[in-house]
Amino acid sequence: MQIADNKVVAFHYTLTNDAGQTIDSSRQREEPLNYLHGHGNIIPGLEKALVGKEAGDKLEVKVTPEEGYGERHEGLIQQVPSSAFEGAGGELQPGMQFQAQTEAGPRIFTITAVEGEEVTVDGNHPLAGETLNFDVEVTEVREATDEEKEHGHVHGPEGHEH
Repeated sequence: MQIADNKVVAFHYTLTNDAGQTIDSSRQREEPLNYLHGHGNIIPGLEKALVGKEAGDKLEVKVTPEEGYGERHEGLIQQVPSSAFEGAGGELQPGMQFQAQTEAGPRIFTITAVEGEEVTVDGNHPLAGETLNFDVEVTEVREATDEEKEHGHVHGPEGHEH
């Protein structure tokens, strides 16, 4: 069965950056990634490259920022007073993440620096601006259930997981 819209796909992947550093790998978790094709569940460049592939196929895919997590936008880097984090509990540290409501909807921000009362936050995805290199092995392709198609995502073996 070939990968197409409304097919459930399972695949193993190793993701590296252009410097060859491994960013993530399903192989380390020993569980393939499952997604519903055609519903925007994975980045567009990888989803496009998987169309027509079948279980057992192996491929290498280079995804540009435009087809991945987008370009970096300096306007998403801001300095805010530490008082904006009152009630967050504990000491603010670089690497901490939080969700904030923006004009474009909810966005995840990462604290990149804490200097006195000034906190620098970055709303870019950590992989924005990066070319992504995927080493992929398709392990399964199956028909999606009606419920999976209706919900737009894969359900586990026991049905819908909340």
